[in-house]
Amino acid sequence: MIQRSIFGKITKNLFKDKVILIFGTRRVGKTTLVKQILEQLSKESKKCIYLNCDLLSVKQSLETTNEQILKQKIDGYDIVVIDEAQNVANIGQVLKIIHDEFPNIQVIATGSSSFDLANKTGEPLVGRSRSFVLYPFSVAEISNATNSFTATANLDNFLRLGLYPNIFNLDENEAIDDLEDLVNGYLYKDILAYENIKHSDQILKLLQCLALQIGSEVSFNELSNKLAISANTVKKYIDLLEKCYIIFTLPAFSGNIRNEISGNRSRKIFFYDIGIRNALIGNYQFMHLRNDVGGIWENFCIVELIKKAQREGRRCRKYFWRNYDQQEVDFIEEENGELRAYEFKYTASKAKFPKIFKENYKASLHLINKENFMEWFGK
Repeated sequence: MIQRSIFGKITKNLFKDKVILIFGTRRVGKTTLVKQILEQLSKESKKCIYLNCDLLSVKQSLETTNEQILKQKIDGYDIVVIDEAQNVANIGQVLKIIHDEFPNIQVIATGSSSFDLANKTGEPLVGRSRSFVLYPFSVAEISNATNSFTATANLDNFLRLGLYPNIFNLDENEAIDDLEDLVNGYLYKDILAYENIKHSDQILKLLQCLALQIGSEVSFNELSNKLAISANTVKKYIDLLEKCYIIFTLPAFSGNIRNEISGNRSRKIFFYDIGIRNALIGNYQFMHLRNDVGGIWENFCIVELIKKAQREGRRCRKYFWRNYDQQEVDFIEEENGELRAYEFKYTASKAKFPKIFKENYKASLHLINKENFMEWFGK
């Protein structure tokens, strides 16, 4: 079994007067992770209970703000796991009551969306929770569980089929079947339940449009015209897809250089898993046959850098940079006033950073290609 990199981070934060929230898309491995945590705690003689809120009876039993009823459910346990907690009505209020009224009980709640757990209730869990995001497998997690040679040999599969735990190690046909099950509705099930959104076809078409634009700037107005829905609806759907950890937005970095685009006027949108992106457009070809390898490589590298920052406990602001002369930098990390600039070239051995960028910003400059990616992502 592959050890998730946030396992130790979560266990270090247990029993510190915080509700632990674990977010991530469906099928990303949240249930497996919390059961591993429970297994370890059971060995330490902790009394644990696992509550699966995909089950109607469990969900309904937690839909109460009566502390005595909640006590009957959780009394006597050291740790309570509420899995798929977004299914529980007023879950934020329920977690607040458990935290405040039963301070000796450690609660871990998992969810495939952040808006229900953190924002849906009138009184969110501000000051009472610690949040973690579980991403699909990282190259480092696979390398640590196997070896660097296995991870390197599987790069093409990572770029074609992605790194979802249930996909990894499946043969190709089974992996494609699972990916297509995800993108045909299961992946954004929670979005459709939120505010009674009925138009699953619009969500799917929006995701397909975004899949075809990875590496390019995205215009809400252009998407609005393509989909025949309002720009505000496009913006709302993208916000929900971000809160379900399917996609993320990268704004433009801007300082004081004349002619550079500003962050509030331009954005790129990427997928947390490149296999999901490929499934949306139905293209699983090998890299040497594709004309979109540049966008795939850029998406893959950015996500692996996000996972790397999480492993290392770094909090970085993330951007791309471009000016109106079409000069650009693929990715920028800003941390404590320092800038790290990246170019992602699948086969190139050299990267050319714009002269105007180098002259105006003191940034370390880095190239990541298929020859050196393990040096960056493998540990």
